[in-house]
Amino acid sequence: MNIILTTIIVLGMTGIVAAVVLWFVAKRFHVYENPRIAEIEELLPGANCGSCGYSGCHAFAVACVEATSLDGIECPITSNATMHEIGEIVGLAAAENTARVAIVKCNGTCENRPPLNRWQGPRSCALEASLYVGQSDCANGCLGCGDCVAACPFDAIAMNQESGLPLVDYGKCVGCGRCVAACPRGVMDLAVFDASKPLVHVACNNHDRGPAAMKVCKVSCIGCGKCVKVCPAGAVAVKEFLAGIDSEKCTGCGTCVEACPRNSITSYNKES
Repeated sequence: MNIILTTIIVLGMTGIVAAVVLWFVAKRFHVYENPRIAEIEELLPGANCGSCGYSGCHAFAVACVEATSLDGIECPITSNATMHEIGEIVGLAAAENTARVAIVKCNGTCENRPPLNRWQGPRSCALEASLYVGQSDCANGCLGCGDCVAACPFDAIAMNQESGLPLVDYGKCVGCGRCVAACPRGVMDLAVFDASKPLVHVACNNHDRGPAAMKVCKVSCIGCGKCVKVCPAGAVAVKEFLAGIDSEKCTGCGTCVEACPRNSITSYNKES
């Protein structure tokens, strides 16, 4: 009985001493954090995608609290209403968010860009891009391994089994840019998305001259400039033999889509 009682007393005293030590340690090494940081972090999506330019949502919240102006500080995947709430917490005016979504700058389906070989190793765009051209002769198009799919934290991208290309779900895509960073070919990009107008972009990433581009894909852009001439908004330009559309200037009229002799320009309408 005495042994049991002694054991209980020793264990109890050990627990008390440990609690006191931990209390002193906590007090000694306590780091004060502005409570507004936690308030802001609760408003954020918690995806830690890094699209804001910071390492995660917590770092973004800290930046908001420490900032003297919210100009250039925005979370692309939150609503303007949320950014205004954050502005109210820190006592600063929040800028309007510009909605962006991912686009696929390639339409090199198996029909348009026939495969000439088959990769037998692990399916990885990064690995294939570092070793060889790919399964077709196009050294600029999508490799089709799905690195962008794996990188998307919002499950907004899936590989289309028929075309072999990534398919973006614009109902889920928030424009975080993780897929852009994951693509070794630069096939994934971000464009301004306005639900009131069609999203028009060049579905090609080939910077080769016209004759060379035509040999590797049936719908490759050849930099002919017809889209530039017909665009009433001046939103299209050709650089390094490849057309590109400024999504902020584009009105979604579709004139360039109709004028393109190669069917290299695509249009997506959310309402359709």
